[in-house]
Amino acid sequence: MSAASLRAGERFPDLDLPDHSGRERTLAEIAGGDPLVLLFSRGWWCPKEQRHLRELTALQDEFEVAYSRVVVVSVDPPEVQAALRAGLGARYLFLSDHERRWLSRLGLLEEDDTVHAPYRPTAFSLFPNRTIHRRYDGYWYWGRPTAEDLRQDMRAISRAVRADFER
Repeated sequence: MSAASLRAGERFPDLDLPDHSGRERTLAEIAGGDPLVLLFSRGWWCPKEQRHLRELTALQDEFEVAYSRVVVVSVDPPEVQAALRAGLGARYLFLSDHERRWLSRLGLLEEDDTVHAPYRPTAFSLFPNRTIHRRYDGYWYWGRPTAEDLRQDMRAISRAVRADFER
């Protein structure tokens, strides 16, 4: 698998990683039949990531009432993610790839950062079956999805998968 194969219409792999509490999770289990936003993050130490995660946290109430999910993946260990999550006031899940099991398989290594070897900031909006609706390359901050981008993606996905969306 390469980053090039992670594009709209392709099925995203079923990641299996520990969450911020250390519990092993799969992406399919987390989606549980709902659309989701999957965000790959450099890590807690990046001010751009902290800013973007605050924006996602501000959206979490909307995601919850709209039966949609947010998942953040980074190379931070679960205990660091738990602290970041608590500091943000986030209720959404963080998945830890601190062993970097998926980093090279997904082809999302941030090649310019040889100190942290983190994920390149990349976001995906996914259908419940993990088919990619849209991909955002956030290497530059303005490439990341805005709150409105995510609302529109979740609306389009929900309209496509919920038979009773327009009743």
